[in-house]
Amino acid sequence: MTAVRTPPQGTTPPPRLPVREKSAARERGSGLSPMLTRLAAERATGVLERERGSLYLAEGRVVHAESPLAPGLDVLLLAHGTLSPDVWQDAVDRADEEYGVARLLLDAGRVPRGALELCHLEAVYDAAYFALTPSSTPGRFHYGAGHWLGPLLPVPVEAVERETLRRRELLHRLWPDPLTDGAPLRRAETVAAPAPTARQSAVLASVDGVRTAPDIARELGRQAFHTLVDVRRLAAAGLLTALFPPPRPHRAPPGAPPLPSRSAADPAVSPAAPTPEPDPPPGIALPRVNDPDITLLKRLRDALEAL
Repeated sequence: MTAVRTPPQGTTPPPRLPVREKSAARERGSGLSPMLTRLAAERATGVLERERGSLYLAEGRVVHAESPLAPGLDVLLLAHGTLSPDVWQDAVDRADEEYGVARLLLDAGRVPRGALELCHLEAVYDAAYFALTPSSTPGRFHYGAGHWLGPLLPVPVEAVERETLRRRELLHRLWPDPLTDGAPLRRAETVAAPAPTARQSAVLASVDGVRTAPDIARELGRQAFHTLVDVRRLAAAGLLTALFPPPRPHRAPPGAPPLPSRSAADPAVSPAAPTPEPDPPPGIALPRVNDPDITLLKRLRDALEAL
């Protein structure tokens, strides 16, 4: 039984402690990058460079994102024939501070605005997922830096952080081991596994023990996050596994002498090397084994008697 104490009559009860609801905290942003939150509050313009990607800001909003682990906007546009490689390269070559690639493509009618904005938004969220990964190295912000794509569809920082957190939670529910996100993948044999979908079959066909999930996404022209979803589901079904990184070779400490190299002629490693013969006693010349003299046995006997 729990005793409940009531305040004396005429006194005001103490206020209840505030309880933070998860939904309310999520609406205010996840705080994935305090620097990014501060830059958004300052309405800063420039690029935030982090260990696994960069976020471009314009007046405190994300206008573009890049990561070496996520296919770029060009891959998403060119993979399915939305845009030809020649048209894209021409726009990149002619882009400057006034006319970015996006404006050149839209003014020339090379791509519909809706398709360009959709692919751009997918590329931003895709790269931001990796760029906002926890890192041990501090980020750096360069004020005033812009991107050659030019302004297209700004995204609030809070929306980028919420989407990044949602993607993390989804991947954790599917398969809690993040090793499959960046390690080489290998197919695994399983007895009873559900049949993979068409998208998952394409991913499995690209698994060769060398490619990672981002490599497969770039090869298939898909978003990296969608490929991570397929990879984690395949891992949960037992159809593929992640390869651990190979052990690092042993390195001698600085200043240590190099180890001697051995060749096939080295007796320590050559099983066919003859065993060296003992030196003869002083004053006695032993005949060579290949001496063709027919009196070889007699000479050996005389040498032994002289001892």
